[in-house]
Amino acid sequence: MIKHKECSDKELRAKIKHQSIRFGGNKKLKIYGLLNCKSGKRMKRENRIFFSTENEAIENGFRPCGHCMNTAYKNWKNELDAFTRGHANGK
Repeated sequence: MIKHKECSDKELRAKIKHQSIRFGGNKKLKIYGLLNCKSGKRMKRENRIFFSTENEAIENGFRPCGHCMNTAYKNWKNELDAFTRGHANGK
């Protein structure tokens, strides 16, 4: 995980070019998504972090963006709903 505020713009562009950064995230909202997502581009620099893989984001407790990663978000949401229903039923 790379914090935007700890990386120069030049370093960041190089990492993106070499694909060592492939996803961006909002550290306050714990959401990750594609680098070209309109929602992600609007966040404050101090909240922006980057991941090399989707698994890295998930392992750090982030959920998929509902805008740019709609299918992954729906899958995450369905799993969360199933988990919640199971606990509500005492399972």
